[in-house]
Amino acid sequence: MTAHCLFFLLTMFSFKSMLAQTMIPLYHGPIPNSRQTIDEENVRYEADSIEIVSKVSRPGLTIFLPEAANATGEAVIICPGGGYINLAVGYEGEDVARRFVESGIAAFVLKYRIPDDRTMVDKAFGPLQDAQQAILVVRSRAKEWGINEHRIGIMGFSAGGHLAATAGTHFNKNYIENPDHISLRPDFLVLIYPVISFDSTIAHRGSELNLLGLNPSAKQIKEFSNEKQVTILTPPAFLVHARDDNTVPYANSLVFADALKKLHIPVEVYLFDKGGHGFGMNNKTSKDNWMKICIRWIKGLYPTD
Repeated sequence: MTAHCLFFLLTMFSFKSMLAQTMIPLYHGPIPNSRQTIDEENVRYEADSIEIVSKVSRPGLTIFLPEAANATGEAVIICPGGGYINLAVGYEGEDVARRFVESGIAAFVLKYRIPDDRTMVDKAFGPLQDAQQAILVVRSRAKEWGINEHRIGIMGFSAGGHLAATAGTHFNKNYIENPDHISLRPDFLVLIYPVISFDSTIAHRGSELNLLGLNPSAKQIKEFSNEKQVTILTPPAFLVHARDDNTVPYANSLVFADALKKLHIPVEVYLFDKGGHGFGMNNKTSKDNWMKICIRWIKGLYPTD
């Protein structure tokens, strides 16, 4: 093999590796609904090397692509949890993305803005704008990334689940610039121990406080209680929760599933007896692998000929 050929192959390998995991800015211009502030983003590592990112004001999208020969055409945008105060980008983001890629599904970890009156004009809509922009970016570049533009879902953990559910119920209104009228509707939802409702009986008060502030109006409570925003156009959903979750009651998953069932929208709910909150991909109290079940569910939405 000549030196020129070797250089070409190494270059192509490096490019492919870079493309398989690289972060891009979510916006290529001014960030909407944003105030001019100093970037104070902070990364820290908690027990077991769990990566936590806080004070996000410059959103980004990390790309994970499967090998072309293994690609199935589906893609998932992943919203890590963190109570709308930080993002668990490792075990509720990048680790999950790598698992999808192993199964041929492209994945994109969304580093969405943390609601903050100092960095946003209206903090309640900042994360939703970022989720919509992520869908727009992935759908507009689907061909480039080997994705079927009609097989793009959004996934979220905990408060990230609230964001994903919001994107799945509020897509009829553009909260971002969308001159080409690209559909902002996700094709499916994957919601893991999600915050769904701000109804006082089942709400996660921390997420509500961080997103809507101390005294949200009745209108805001209803608008961001996603079980009340389900329509016949809401995408199919896969939900996972533990019955002993004392942080986000599993009733959140049930009320969303019930709303979907009433409109005959496909939904699957997987309930663990134990596991609490925040178990990520691995619920150590059970031998059941919910990620394996989830991947089978996603692929089952698009059976091959």
